[in-house]
Amino acid sequence: MTKTVLETALNEEMTEHLGYDKHDPAGAGSGNIRNGSRSKTVLTDANGPVQIDVPRDRAGTFEPRIVRKRQRRLSGVDEVVLSLYAKGLTTGEICAHFAEIYGASVSKETISRITDKVIEEMTDWSHRPLDEVYAAVFIDAIVVKVRDGQVANRPFYAAIGVTLDGEKDILGLWAGAGGEGAKFWMSVLTDLRNRGVKDVFFLVCDGLKGSLPEVVTNVWPQTVVQTCIIHLIRNTFRLTSRRYWDELKRDIKPIYTAVNADAARAAFDDLTDKWRSRYPAVIRLWDNAWAEFIPFLAYDLEIRKVICSTNAIESLNARYRRAVKARGHFPNEQAALKCLYLVTRSLDPTGAGRTRWTMRWKPALNAFAITFSDRFPGAESY
Repeated sequence: MTKTVLETALNEEMTEHLGYDKHDPAGAGSGNIRNGSRSKTVLTDANGPVQIDVPRDRAGTFEPRIVRKRQRRLSGVDEVVLSLYAKGLTTGEICAHFAEIYGASVSKETISRITDKVIEEMTDWSHRPLDEVYAAVFIDAIVVKVRDGQVANRPFYAAIGVTLDGEKDILGLWAGAGGEGAKFWMSVLTDLRNRGVKDVFFLVCDGLKGSLPEVVTNVWPQTVVQTCIIHLIRNTFRLTSRRYWDELKRDIKPIYTAVNADAARAAFDDLTDKWRSRYPAVIRLWDNAWAEFIPFLAYDLEIRKVICSTNAIESLNARYRRAVKARGHFPNEQAALKCLYLVTRSLDPTGAGRTRWTMRWKPALNAFAITFSDRFPGAESY
């Protein structure tokens, strides 16, 4: 398969270089023609040494790109397979893609063998040591359909940490057994602690049911649990008629923009007086989330901006859902984790997103260094 794909691509490059197809009479008298081929052995990650025939031209001006001159090691073909798998294509669809584009017959077993090579890499990544202190950790879960006897919904958990340098780091992926809840998050947070995380300033979530704050306190006693403000607002509108949205926006804004928790409570009391009779569920929603809603109001505006929502991990989950939706369901838990890891592996290839993220967090980190000066380690420690 590798030999066929490479030689097909090289011949297409030669056609582009010369400007005419092989055996095309239009090439006669053009000044440069094909001049046979030379044998070359390249090393691939999945299949070891592969002997290929590289086409030559009479003028010696052909510069191949897929296998460059004097290049002896090749990983591009494997990367194409991994990229397609990360985008949600099944092994059968990848086989069909190679047959259509390259005319190469590839078995599903070969595709599986190429993708399985990342399992060891994924295991090392999942057990790598982490920083001792994180400014914030964002947590969330997505639901994936897995066939285990029968197709069922399974939660898969993800966590993003922000280092004291302002860099975003995906800390890990975990496969759960039941519904998303605080019980499994306990095992996730314990795993992070065992991998070296001693302290987290803020843990931001989307308002999970259960005793999540108690779970977090058991792992990191000083960590502040902050619920996502965007989720609260979104759920508020979900419970109300569209005709009242503009009015509700004006009434809710004084709550999450208040100068402190007391001012926010006063604004909430006004909301309660006005809307309790029409939408008691909205009042109950905010009242139940109040203890995890107000912590960010005690901090500087720069800190508020970066911890008020879970947008950081929501954007990651959107990429995960895109790949999962394309697959429909997975044959087992390992196949689902492999796909999610390959999506993680393919994020931000140019590094531009990481740079923008770090610049956005710099003002907040100055506020963190002052607010948490007793827990903020010296620069030489992180």
